[in-house]
Amino acid sequence: MDGIINIYKEPGFTSFDVVAKLRGILKQKKIGHTGTLDPQAVGVLPVCIGKATKVCEYLTDHDKEYEALLHLGLETDTQDIWGNVLREQALSLEEEKVRETILSFVGNLSQIPPMYSAIKVNGQRLYELARKGMEVERKPRKITIFSIDILEMKLPLVKILVHCSKGTYIRTLCHDIGKAAGCGGCMEQLTRTRTGGFSLDTALTLGEVEAVLKGEDENGRNLEDILIPLEKVFPEYRKVCGKKEAEPLLLNGNPIPLHLLSQGKTEEFLPEECVKMYSEAGTFIGLFTYDMTKKRFCPRKMFI
Repeated sequence: MDGIINIYKEPGFTSFDVVAKLRGILKQKKIGHTGTLDPQAVGVLPVCIGKATKVCEYLTDHDKEYEALLHLGLETDTQDIWGNVLREQALSLEEEKVRETILSFVGNLSQIPPMYSAIKVNGQRLYELARKGMEVERKPRKITIFSIDILEMKLPLVKILVHCSKGTYIRTLCHDIGKAAGCGGCMEQLTRTRTGGFSLDTALTLGEVEAVLKGEDENGRNLEDILIPLEKVFPEYRKVCGKKEAEPLLLNGNPIPLHLLSQGKTEEFLPEECVKMYSEAGTFIGLFTYDMTKKRFCPRKMFI
């Protein structure tokens, strides 16, 4: 069983809980998730199965989209509504000022990760230290907020849609917006609506996956209908096929000279261009990079 299932993570589950439960449902040991979601957060969590676990790193690198509820005038130790309240104050800001403050966070930013996070410092998870009442220095991380759409504003609550780079903590974004507004802020709700090419409208709950496996899905879906081929993770790369005589080289992860491709001329490829390489029979082999000097494609990541 090799492929990706787009899971809708429900509240109360950790990302590791989802993986553990799927191992039981699918009777498959080799499973990995792509991008941790907090236990109370919900939304898209692509889960890689079998050979598809090799694409976890690529999925994690994609930009993401979140719908969040910002609560202004309230600060907590976890930067979300589920933590201990540190400060609370009445809000005296006008909507236009709040709007300006929120939109000022669009662009390239430096963000300090929260103490309640899975980042390791000197071999220890930050949240483990935080639970002991400890706080350590964290290095700022470069992130990008591509856009923020304000969906609804009923102060002190503001619903926002955030398109951001990997490594962005929406909890911290809410905290920082509140700080910039001068009243404090925290995150009250969080839904991941998109990561890479996976979106909320096609995500399945664990219960729905189990129903599919048991043949009890109300939509009549089977495993093939929900198991996404791993090559679908790379829509930005074009497809290249090797000739039949190239198969021994392909299967052993060797470079492929241009004359062993079933299509393509030298001038068609860019220096260091990455492509999806297939066998003549249509089997996805892996990602290969074009070496313009030697006129050949070299393996970058094998999936066969």
